[in-house]
Formats: sequence, structure tokens, C-alpha cells
Amino acid sequence: MKQNDFEKAIHQLFGEELLKENDEYGFTNIIDREIKKIGYATNLSMETVGMAIAQGVDLLLTHHDAWDFIYGLREACVGRLKQHNIGHFWIHAPLDFVDFGTCTSLMKVLEVDEIDAYSTYSEADGELPGIGEFTTPVEFEQLAKRMRGTLNEPVRAWKNNAQPVKRVGVLTGAGHSSALIREAAERGCDTYVTGEATLYSIQYAQYAGINLLVGSHTFTEIFGVESLAKKIAELNPGVEITELIESHFELNH
Repeated sequence: MKQNDFEKAIHQLFGEELLKENDEYGFTNIIDREIKKIGYATNLSMETVGMAIAQGVDLLLTHHDAWDFIYGLREACVGRLKQHNIGHFWIHAPLDFVDFGTCTSLMKVLEVDEIDAYSTYSEADGELPGIGEFTTPVEFEQLAKRMRGTLNEPVRAWKNNAQPVKRVGVLTGAGHSSALIREAAERGCDTYVTGEATLYSIQYAQYAGINLLVGSHTFTEIFGVESLAKKIAELNPGVEITELIESHFELNH
């Protein structure tokens, strides 16, 4: 696969509408050679770059670029990528709001039976969580245990109502806004799932009587990156994909 084949796959999978905000995705390092092996992870970090080097990856695919406020990290990562002639592509908001993206993929691995609404973004409404339902309601403790097993990490759980879980709202990563939890509650959700929590999100969920399940930012979003990597490989037979398994640095400290 050449770089232009990769770019064609991205445009085919996301469409022009999701890609119109061109500051939400892109290459930080471009290579002029065949892409035979893609390594995917949630974050661009010295850890994931090191794994890409060790595993002979040609292109590192991540959900996040290095954040501007992690001062100097992007430059350090790109320097190592250039040294080892490894490409890097990241895609943020489009992957959160596509039908196979982060929220939908998390719902699928949590065995949600029916997806009623995908997570979306618009200038009028801002971010909106994905909404899904279990055909047979699940006990809250069972769902929390399932999420811990799936993410392979601690999951914080607040049980704020007495009924089994039937309808869930999901916004992976930094979906901790109380406005998002209110949106889920107003759309009939009894449980809200995300990757970060603050005092305000915890208190609002308690006040609103909606259960709260919180994993890590990294591992609530990895399944969306995996879905994207698999779709790229399907469009480009012969390309190998491998997960660069990050440490659970957010919760296991």
C-alpha cells in the first residue's frame, strides 16, 4: 500500500463531511515507501513510537496527536519517527463521530444489542452521546464487571438507580461534561459510559439518578482505532495490522 492508497481509504471510510475539519486529522510524518505494516494505538507518545520501532511498523495510526499542552512531546515523537523512517497519521473527531468509530465500537464490545443513535457533532448541538439498548436488561454490577474485563483495567462505577441497565449513553474519552450526561438522561438512558470523570460529572449523575461507568480515556477509545485499522486492511489486502498495546497509565498507578 502506498500513501495515496491509505489516503483514499480514509476518504472512502469517512466521507467529505466528516473530514471537512482538517485540523482534526493528518500526518505528522510522511514516508515515501510501501506501507506493509500498520501499528495502531490511541495515543502518539514515546511509548507507542518505541513499540512501532521495535515491531517494524511502517505507519503508526493513532486517534490522538500529541496534545499541544504536553509541551515538546510531538516534536520528540516526530524526531524518533523520522530517525526510523516511520510514518504517523492521527484522526480525532472524525473517528469519534463515524458509524464504526470509538463510541459504537465500545458499545459493541460491551455487547449492547441495538444502537439507536451514533455519537454526533454539530455546531448547533455540539457533541451528543451515542445511545444503545440491551434487549434483555443487564444488572449494573454485571455490566461494570464486563467493562473491566473488556478494558482490562479498573472501571469506576456509581450505581445511582435501582433498575437493571436497559438503555445506555456512551461518549468515549473525555465525555465527562454534565451536559452530555443530562442529554443521555433526557433521552431515557439509565446508565452513562465514558472515559473520564470530574467532581461535576459524578455529582450530576448522582443528582439525576443515572448510573455512571468510567474507564480510562485511552482504553475506552482503542476499539474505534482497531475498527479503523481493520477497515483499512480490508480495503488493502496484504497490509498487516497490529495493536501497540499501551500501558494502563491512567488508572493503574
